[in-house]
Amino acid sequence: MKTSQGSKSSIIPQAIRRLGPATQASFKGLSYAWRNEAAFRHEALLLVVGIAVTLWLDAPWAARAALIASLLLVLAVELLNSAIEAIVDLVSPGYHELAGRAKDLGSAAVLVALVLAGGTWLAVLGWLFMH
Repeated sequence: MKTSQGSKSSIIPQAIRRLGPATQASFKGLSYAWRNEAAFRHEALLLVVGIAVTLWLDAPWAARAALIASLLLVLAVELLNSAIEAIVDLVSPGYHELAGRAKDLGSAAVLVALVLAGGTWLAVLGWLFMH
């Protein structure tokens, strides 16, 4: 079976061309979240404090990575929750049971991420201080 080298070589330049606009859109979303979402700002500040604590801890790099990753996950889920809320507000400006359910489910996802982050921090800190 013969493969076309032209199609393979065109994938990389396409990806590079899309990288700029995709990165710009990501920063636009982060900027919007920072300006308009109090929960995002609180969780971002928690991440900054968490990074400072992990740098201070005498812990293996894997443990530090787990602590920081758990806080990054909270931010990612918060961004998705905000996106859900925005689209629900667009398509259902008035009250609708399903719109409320979608928003509640997004909020529940943030809660689960926060519980996971808290559990990760408790487990790692407990392990560190017991040794």
